[in-house]
Amino acid sequence: MIDPTISLPEIFAAAIFAMAVLHTFSTKLFAHLAHVQPRHAGLWHLLGEVEVVFGFWAFVLLAVLFALTSKTDAIDYMESRNFTEPLFVFVIIVIAASRPILEFCGAAVRGLAGMLPMAREVAIFFLCLTLIPLLGSFITEPAAMTLAALMLRDRYYSQNISSRLKYATLGVLFVNVSIGGTLTSFGAPPVLMVAATWSWDTAFMFTTFGWKAALAVLLNASLLTIFFRGELAGTAGEDKAADKLGVPLSVALIHLVFLVAVVLFAHHPSIFMGIFLLFLGYTEAYERHQDRLILREGLLVAFFLAGLIVLGGLQQWWLQKTLLGVEPTVLFFLATGLTAITDNAALTYLASLVEGVTPAFQYAIVAGAVTGGGLTIIANAPNPAGIAILKSSFTEEAISPLGLFLAALPPTVVAATAFMLL
Repeated sequence: MIDPTISLPEIFAAAIFAMAVLHTFSTKLFAHLAHVQPRHAGLWHLLGEVEVVFGFWAFVLLAVLFALTSKTDAIDYMESRNFTEPLFVFVIIVIAASRPILEFCGAAVRGLAGMLPMAREVAIFFLCLTLIPLLGSFITEPAAMTLAALMLRDRYYSQNISSRLKYATLGVLFVNVSIGGTLTSFGAPPVLMVAATWSWDTAFMFTTFGWKAALAVLLNASLLTIFFRGELAGTAGEDKAADKLGVPLSVALIHLVFLVAVVLFAHHPSIFMGIFLLFLGYTEAYERHQDRLILREGLLVAFFLAGLIVLGGLQQWWLQKTLLGVEPTVLFFLATGLTAITDNAALTYLASLVEGVTPAFQYAIVAGAVTGGGLTIIANAPNPAGIAILKSSFTEEAISPLGLFLAALPPTVVAATAFMLL
């Protein structure tokens, strides 16, 4: 029997949200249809773009709200949504993926790789899955995802590596970025949602979550690197052009200043959008030191996240009921599972609205949310950015949701063990 306190728009919103989740797991099918039915390839390509899914269904929800309520109520609902995060992710992706920053970070990683007792290409791969995800605690997870995905794409995915290695790397990358942002109170979106409400500062995050996450990140990357070390060593010498810093150091440092400024004003779109416009002007003035900015890819990711915010705003009625009154250990695994079909930031935000929760509840919900952040594309805000950058390296330019899920399971188990047993 339907609870009389649940409104009709909320019921429709839950159904549309379920359709959107199913759609994300069907994008590979639409991508295949685009190849076998060229007459309607445009439509199938559109529906096969995983970044379009939630934005598309958000428009369906808006149409339903217009029909069930009124124009004024529908507009009021849209205007009540906070789209700061999609705007921030768009800006940070574009800046972090600029050529000067990529070359600067690449040079730093290569320098550190030379100090490790392993083959150079193996060492660079290892650092892409450890150092950069942990760096997400300071430059934010979306920036870390962008940097790691671009470096992996240009150095490894562009080579003739096996599909098995591609998916295994994707799974570890997504999980490590999700947990790697927990060393501070501002790097990971799910932590950011609760830090102020629950008075969690960076010292608390590092002593409660961070060191455990760092161990899990190192173990995940180490196991993957050891397992595929032979194939990784075979890619040596394929990317000599990327080994040279082709831009002046001063230009790279100015780009880093733009990146840091955006991170510092992450909660103030009126400021960081102004910084971004100034950044665009600077890149135009020094065009000779730039490659194409990934504006299209960044906008698609922002569209995806904005759609998730629109759809997620009406899911509180069932999510909160699911979380209340659950024993902490069960809550941890429940949060891990729910993250895979919602979004870990949305999940922790809803948890922050529940009054009178215990420290055990708080730990379980956040630990579970970041642990499950690599299982699907919608589990963590930076995941769509990784998909957008790496999908061109997969068959038919589509990443199998099941393939991602299975690849992310082992590193997810490692993360769960670290948070639950240490």
